[in-house]
Amino acid sequence: MKVKRNTLLLLACLIWSAAGFNILRIGLAAYPAYLSLLNVLLSVLVFGVFQKFIFGKLVKKHTTRITAYQEERHFFWKFFDGKSFAIMAIMMTGGIALRSGGLAPEVFIAVFYTGLGASLLLAGILFGCNYGKAALSRSRS
Repeated sequence: MKVKRNTLLLLACLIWSAAGFNILRIGLAAYPAYLSLLNVLLSVLVFGVFQKFIFGKLVKKHTTRITAYQEERHFFWKFFDGKSFAIMAIMMTGGIALRSGGLAPEVFIAVFYTGLGASLLLAGILFGCNYGKAALSRSRS
């Protein structure tokens, strides 16, 4: 199924927001027993590292790629490239293994998942902002 180029940004927004929300929810559910200033600061650090070095760059890279497409309609899965789908699959598999296999202590889940989930959610929101900007600039032209 082909969609308009700008719709690819909306799909990225919805998928990353849903993933971020779910991971953030898991982290926050585990947090009450481990709530401390140090853990909150660690979650903020995780958020910052992922936002600066991974997801912030990912949003810029894919927004630039999508907006540079010459054709108007593309297959819906082209909101990401193969490398990004592989990263997503590895992260999902690793996260499921950590939780279901009991490989990480609950405090790690609370701290790390909260920071990671918030960063993923922000990435989704940024894709949504880019979708809105593209839609607005398109309606003005």
